[in-house]
Parts: sequence; structure tokens; C-alpha cells
Amino acid sequence: MWVITVYLEKNIQMFEFDNQEEARATYKSIKGCKFLSEVIYYNDFDIVE
Repeated sequence: MWVITVYLEKNIQMFEFDNQEEARATYKSIKGCKFLSEVIYYNDFDIVE
């Protein structure tokens, strides 16, 4: 999962995306101080024993 966090005029907004391409395309069009982050959950990986 990809998350864009935007700080603009004392407001914080967060947007979630399922793929990197969509997140990067949206990131370019957003104004303000912004951060693009990839969220990786521990449960997303298979544990091999």
C-alpha cells in the first residue's frame, strides 16, 4: 500500500493507493508539503519454517 501525506495551510490529509504508479501520478499533481510512503505489513510476508 502507498500513502501520500499532505500538509497544507494547517491541514493534514492522507491518501491511500494500491499501486506505486497511481500514487506517483497523483503525487506530482498535489500542492503543499507532501510525503510518499510505502506501507508494508508484517503479515504480508509468508513465514517459512
